[in-house]
Amino acid sequence: MNLNLVDKHQSTIDTAVRALHERTFFAHYPENPSPDVYGEHADKEGREKYKAHLNQKFEELLQQDPEAWVGQEESPYEQQPLGVKYPFFSPETLVSRAEEAYHQWRKVKPADRAAILVESLERLRTRFFEIAYATMHTTGQAYMMSFQASGPHAADRALEAVAAGFEEQTRFPEAAAWEKPMGKYNLKLNKTWRAVPKGVSLVIGCATFPTWNTVPGMYASLVTGNPVIIKPHPKAVLPIAIVVAAVQKVLQENGLNPDICQLGVDADDHLITKDLAEHPKVKLIDYTGGTEFGNYIESLPGKTTFTEKTGVNSIILDSVDDIDKVAQNLAFSVTLYSGQMCTAPQNFFVPAGGVKAGGETVPYAQVVQKIADAVTALVNNPKAGPHILGAIQNPATAARVKDAASLKGKEVLSTCEFQHPMFANARTCTPVIYEVDATEKESYSRELFGPIVLVIKTRDTAQSIQIAKEMAQNYGAISCGAYTTDPDVKEQIMDEMGLAGTPVSFNLTGGIYVNQNASFSDFHVTGGNPAGNASFTNPEFVIKRFTWVGFREPAAG
Repeated sequence: MNLNLVDKHQSTIDTAVRALHERTFFAHYPENPSPDVYGEHADKEGREKYKAHLNQKFEELLQQDPEAWVGQEESPYEQQPLGVKYPFFSPETLVSRAEEAYHQWRKVKPADRAAILVESLERLRTRFFEIAYATMHTTGQAYMMSFQASGPHAADRALEAVAAGFEEQTRFPEAAAWEKPMGKYNLKLNKTWRAVPKGVSLVIGCATFPTWNTVPGMYASLVTGNPVIIKPHPKAVLPIAIVVAAVQKVLQENGLNPDICQLGVDADDHLITKDLAEHPKVKLIDYTGGTEFGNYIESLPGKTTFTEKTGVNSIILDSVDDIDKVAQNLAFSVTLYSGQMCTAPQNFFVPAGGVKAGGETVPYAQVVQKIADAVTALVNNPKAGPHILGAIQNPATAARVKDAASLKGKEVLSTCEFQHPMFANARTCTPVIYEVDATEKESYSRELFGPIVLVIKTRDTAQSIQIAKEMAQNYGAISCGAYTTDPDVKEQIMDEMGLAGTPVSFNLTGGIYVNQNASFSDFHVTGGNPAGNASFTNPEFVIKRFTWVGFREPAAG
């Protein structure tokens, strides 16, 4: 064990713990990819490193004796296979190796574990650009989002989990002399406590955010002493494979078994997620993805689960200062990464009587048209549109957008494939907008993943709030945007959506959007509605990964 790592990184961990308490802006890893921050040649070198992976075996992992080499990724920009092959291991091999590593890792002190994990993040800092290009060509995210989300933002979320785990494991003393007065004599006991990890942890990744959604659970389990098997989505492996390789290298350098953190990929013809999830030795499961499989994960007996599933996110329009600024903000929110974000808004509730703006009322039809016009203007802006929209990760998403005509509603804005200026073969489609009657609940009471907006005409704001709350309670919601200049309406929305376990962003215009969540400040998912049963990073996200066990004996003499 390199004890210098604690000296090297403890101040970073302490600062991160303080940031958790203060909830103000804190970012350890700068999100600006400029040469001044990361070096003059960082982007070029990252792109070259990414290209060097293509059509090769990924041999950085310190996992011995693979049973096969597999890979299924393809670029949404090129619509061509990446050709990267990863070592395949059977679920039994992965779990048995994790179980063996567990008994070494659980005996490492929390401060040492935390320092090792921060060291791995510092190593990853030098690979943010490489990870960015890997993210682009597996998810379809545009370059800037790929860099920020998979690089610095993911690293900050990982650091947040490390800080929370470190704090919760050091909250209580390791030992205490306990003495109870009994009159003529005192009872004296020596007491010690240990934070005992639960066991093998499985983290199931998603196709659209392969590191941002994976590292919180991964690092939360690791910092609390649990070995981790990362099971990435078969179409988005490379970004998280780079992360796992970095962690394994730091573990090995410190005399530890690299199997403490393993990558478990699916065979080309055999998905292994269920085999891993149902294995009796697997005690912890983190999952991001669709609701149906998420419900299955939550139903497994004997497992502690942390899920983020699908949600139906709402926008409530009541009154505004400037309707045009609001429309521009909402247009960006639905266009960003072509709506392929768990926080993207879908259901826009607009009162039939229109939206108050300053001293006048903007009629309902005009509100809808302004939103459509703002989306069109953004999509058609050659300097902005392609770099915001990115590409569509899954062909099924593109098909869903084109099939939106099957909804019982009136088309306001149709989709079109746009020509990406840098990638002629990119899989693309632009946002669609449909008007749906408030009575057609079947149409808007499910997540329509991708760039699909449903405008729902309501009697008034009270009905808008009621339906948005009902959607969140019954089907889940991860975000909600609300626009009102009335303090009483604002309080009503906070109260009702709070009961539905849904965070609300009020009156956003300019450069901040309902889609965005800040590390160390915003809790991502609340665990309070069907969109997920966990929230990173609140204390429960780490506390449930270990058990406090006490030991006591009479004091000598």
